[in-house]
Amino acid sequence: MSIENEANDASAGPSSLTPALFKRLHPKPYLERFLQERLRPDGRPLDDEHAAWRDASINIGSIATAPSSALVRLGKTTVVCGITLEIAPPDMATPTHGFIGGSRQDRRECSYLLRCSTYRSYPFPKISVPNIDLPPLCSSLFRPGPPADEAQVLSSRLRDTLLSSNYVPLDSLCIEPSKAAWVIYLDLICLNYDGSVLDASVLAAVAAIRNLKLPQATWDVDTLSTICEPISDEQPGRALQLAETIPLTLSFGLYEELVPVLRQRLSDPQKLTEKPLHTDSDLLPDPTLFESQLCTSQISITVSSSSLRLLQVQQSGATGSKSSVEILKASLGQARTRAKQLLVLLNSS
Repeated sequence: MSIENEANDASAGPSSLTPALFKRLHPKPYLERFLQERLRPDGRPLDDEHAAWRDASINIGSIATAPSSALVRLGKTTVVCGITLEIAPPDMATPTHGFIGGSRQDRRECSYLLRCSTYRSYPFPKISVPNIDLPPLCSSLFRPGPPADEAQVLSSRLRDTLLSSNYVPLDSLCIEPSKAAWVIYLDLICLNYDGSVLDASVLAAVAAIRNLKLPQATWDVDTLSTICEPISDEQPGRALQLAETIPLTLSFGLYEELVPVLRQRLSDPQKLTEKPLHTDSDLLPDPTLFESQLCTSQISITVSSSSLRLLQVQQSGATGSKSSVEILKASLGQARTRAKQLLVLLNSS
């Protein structure tokens, strides 16, 4: 359809537009018509906290060449996480701690992958951030080239979530104090970008870590190297000593609905001078990409799986007519309900 035809259709009024074209030309009125009926564009009810989330699925071992991997789907959003292992000397400040993170640059700076039976110690960068890749494959919003700003922000938030929750105690990665420790690289690729990518990334990382087996490794004082036995039927490896608290991140979008308020004021000229302009707001759990682009604020809440305790809150954008405390109270209860569902899914995967 040409631009002129779209302009003519837009001027003809919403009644003459197809739903797809109306959504494209008038995204805010399109969304607000659903919200006024207490529905979401994908059919999810707005007032039912149990049905307000998209279907989730976890597939373990989706990458055969990786020591551990997981593929997570949240609605149409799809993220795959692959783990790579290396051995490096611990930091002098923490001689009994290993590393968790992952980036291609860090991998270039270390010498040995988990392909040989012998490892030597090489300098390892102190800062290691999980790598979340948002390729053009996942969405037309991204272009080939350096990592997008959003990818870097997501990677940093994933690292903060894993470290602040202490889900993987770094001292459990030690092979020999001050000599050798395991390095767990996390590489995540978004295959389909449709909102709540951080939620899917945290879930994929947790699922892959839970399934990871470390080879039996010992430090040889004669050769000053690490002797590692490859995983086999005779040497199944050891599972990570993980904390009981599993971090689960749940995202919300805050949509400020201005249209009904403006219409009400236009119908009564005396109300046009009223200040401030109050709005109606809706909290949208697990927003899609379309909803996220229209929301004035997005909140990501991380809770523990065991006690459902609040671990972390991250917010971007303005809160609008509601205070941060009101938003947190409204979203925390729904986040805890969703965390219980995801925990059941993790245990069954």
